[in-house]
Amino acid sequence: MTAATAFTYESQLTEQQKSLLIAAGVRIAPTWPLDQMIAVNPFWEMRDEPIERVAARLSTLTGARLLMPKEYYLGLYKSGDISRASLLQAATEQKVTKSVQELENELEHSTNVPQWHNLSDLLDSDRDPHTIAWRDEITHQISQFCAAHYQKLHPMLRSGNIKGRPDLYRHWLEVTRRDQGISIILDEPGFHEYFQQLPGDAETLLAQCITSLTLADEELEPYAHALLLDINGWASWVAYLRWQGNLHDKPHDDMLQLLAIRMAWELTIWRFMQAKHPKSFERLGTLWVREKDQLPHLLIQAEDTNKPMWVWAKAAEFSYQHRLNKQLLAAQQQTIAKPKLQAAFCIDVRSEVMRRALESQSEHIQTFGFAGFFGLPLEYQPADTQLSRPQLPGLLKPAIRATETRRTDDKAASLNQTARWQSWTQAAPSSFSMVESMGWLYAFKMLKKAFFARSDENPMSHLSHQQHWTLKNGDQELTVSDKAELAKGILNTMGLRDFAPTVLLVGHGSHTTNNLHAAGLDCGACGGQTGEVNVRVLAQLLNDKDVRAALIGLGVTILDTTRFVAALHITTTDHISCFDEPVSETVTNWLLAATRGSQRERIALIDPTLAAATDAALDKAYIKRSNDWSQVRPEWGLANNAAFIVAPRAWTRQVDLKGRSFLHDYQWQNDDGFAVLELIMTAPMIVTNWINMQYNASVTDNLKYGSGNKVLHNAVGGHIGLYEGNGGDLRIGLAMQSLHNGEKWMHQPQRLSVYIAAPKEPIERIAAQHDSVRQLIDNEWLYLLRWTDDGEIERFYQQQWWPVAEPEA
Repeated sequence: MTAATAFTYESQLTEQQKSLLIAAGVRIAPTWPLDQMIAVNPFWEMRDEPIERVAARLSTLTGARLLMPKEYYLGLYKSGDISRASLLQAATEQKVTKSVQELENELEHSTNVPQWHNLSDLLDSDRDPHTIAWRDEITHQISQFCAAHYQKLHPMLRSGNIKGRPDLYRHWLEVTRRDQGISIILDEPGFHEYFQQLPGDAETLLAQCITSLTLADEELEPYAHALLLDINGWASWVAYLRWQGNLHDKPHDDMLQLLAIRMAWELTIWRFMQAKHPKSFERLGTLWVREKDQLPHLLIQAEDTNKPMWVWAKAAEFSYQHRLNKQLLAAQQQTIAKPKLQAAFCIDVRSEVMRRALESQSEHIQTFGFAGFFGLPLEYQPADTQLSRPQLPGLLKPAIRATETRRTDDKAASLNQTARWQSWTQAAPSSFSMVESMGWLYAFKMLKKAFFARSDENPMSHLSHQQHWTLKNGDQELTVSDKAELAKGILNTMGLRDFAPTVLLVGHGSHTTNNLHAAGLDCGACGGQTGEVNVRVLAQLLNDKDVRAALIGLGVTILDTTRFVAALHITTTDHISCFDEPVSETVTNWLLAATRGSQRERIALIDPTLAAATDAALDKAYIKRSNDWSQVRPEWGLANNAAFIVAPRAWTRQVDLKGRSFLHDYQWQNDDGFAVLELIMTAPMIVTNWINMQYNASVTDNLKYGSGNKVLHNAVGGHIGLYEGNGGDLRIGLAMQSLHNGEKWMHQPQRLSVYIAAPKEPIERIAAQHDSVRQLIDNEWLYLLRWTDDGEIERFYQQQWWPVAEPEA
């Protein structure tokens, strides 16, 4: 039988098979592009199952870890970060009957979770170690192709109209059939010829693979999921395109075609081994039958094996909660009767340190916590350009377009030129080609960066430093009435009812240089951008005399003496810059002192050697760090996040939360119908879960859910994502340098503890009405705790309320 005549039969997918394959693809969570990088829970699409079952599934199918190594928990126990009482409490809740000594013994012995293997893995187990592994070449080939297919500027493999390119599978087949080098790289003569026998459409390929590998329906979905997890980075990118399509009512889903590409490799290997290596094929067939037969048992075994380790993980989380509960309940509530300055900050954990530093300057300062997009469902479109970017959470769809009022023709041209330059200079081979092409001119530029560095800025952000904005819904400019309704809703959700003479609206951003993850340090609530556009637009809205007049008719009165001032908190340096409106000398001094206080607190984690430095030296060090193009740790971002507190600020004002808590102001007595609470539980609570789980997963398994060594990062397709080095799968998640200081982890992976100060009934109702909320709570992707007006804390889980008082050890 020759390659030219073999395997000519046709097959057709049944509806059941197609449904199972689609279900496998739906399990993949999206990843956002570099220029809009936001944190994502990489297990988001599996939230309908308990976290322990998902962990067992992933460890079986791909070897992924959602738990830390045993020595990590042993270290926490020895240091006292895990208490004996919490360990017993966790064991009871997990229905594990082991004693403390038996649980300690679990940490002394290594255990292996058996793993499922696909065809390429089975072949690699006996492959000559001096030849490239099947898995590595498959991942590399698919990844390089996807990079070429999806990049928007100058596709490497095709010319002409990008919109006219073929679908994903057909394009891959066209390219791969021409690639004779595959046989050479794999040292398998004639292997590339077998791609000629693959069918021309994805569904036929999938059907042929199912038939050839005799995959039963109960095996098909986990098998397909395992294959997608082999190329999880690109599967996550395809999931992002699907997400955007669903968000904008433009269906786009290449997941089945990506799966067909990965299955095509399995089918080609199967046919090649059958024709060329019959003895090896016979053994492969035997191993394959065994793999399929044992899959259900492996999933159960993995869950049972990991059960004691989940006791330790939960014990660490309970220990943190008990310590935090004592702090919260012991704090004295402090209310500001008549504030002279109010400042609304993003709920981002980095704002907690700054808010404490600012409040410590005077008893007449009041701060608020609110989602960083400030309730404005914006997309920003610079005047006279077709470019736009979202300025709101990835969960939401923009409803309003914000544009500068005055024309920016010259700046638009500058933007285009800058974007082209950056696209070239940030490409993977740019360090060589730029110097070679530009000669000493670019060499001088590199030296200038090294010795006279300055922060990079998104070229589009150059256009956003404007004072006057036009707001449109579609093609219609918002009326005064529209603006007043928008303003009222924002003020109500923010909890602002009485106004100080100066109200700061403080967005945030991060100045870094030579950092492909720069957007990930900006405001996630603003779509991975700074919050500048949002605070400028909101300040204009609330200072508008016509809007204020209309607000009176809506029951909101803002005195003429009140001014809203847009400001930006640079989290790398803790500088706060006020835009447009001048502020008093007193306010300026308060802000400067807050910067110094926050800088001094953070230096213990940034660079302890500077603890005794003067204020001026400390400030200079922070600025230098943000401008240093060789700095791999410009700041710690949201590392070590652990809690989300939804309560009046008066309840937490006296508590040092150590930059680990998201803080959202909320007063349930002012929330008629609990619409604000519903908004908080369905948006900010989900966003904080995404942040928390991205950091957790990047620590527990950086190989699969992080992005490795930042020094080796190279941009893919300009903005799609990055490689670690020059190939492999698209990397998602955070770099090691964003999580580890070289000696220890700077983020302790634990599930988010959400504290809500509200009555039971609305919490129960909202959870029941929203599947995502209920699933996060009942499947233990986070903890939901209620903080009562009477000073008690209880947990909501599985539609019941449970006490959380620390038990006796």
